[in-house]
Amino acid sequence: DSVPYVTVTNLARALREIKDAGIWVIGTAGEVERPLYAVDQKGPVAWVLGAEADGLRRLTRDTCDELVHIPMAGSVESLNVSVASGICLFESVRQRLAAAAASG
Repeated sequence: DSVPYVTVTNLARALREIKDAGIWVIGTAGEVERPLYAVDQKGPVAWVLGAEADGLRRLTRDTCDELVHIPMAGSVESLNVSVASGICLFESVRQRLAAAAASG
């Protein structure tokens, strides 16, 4: 399988359309309290990740349904977007596989 992606010119508008379609929009932000593991990702989810140093723009943050952080260990302060994406997507898959196994 592959991960579909879309290029858009107005991200906030595109996120609103995604939300209107019933997809939960989760953004990452290092300063928020809620870890990504605490959010239910078993349904349709769109991940929004910002640049390593700058993060998400204000309007993009405000458009997200939920903001989460990736818990870090040791002296690591941030991850590049490809690593952060892999962690977020892995957690979505982990939760879905666990739910499927629990339901029989």
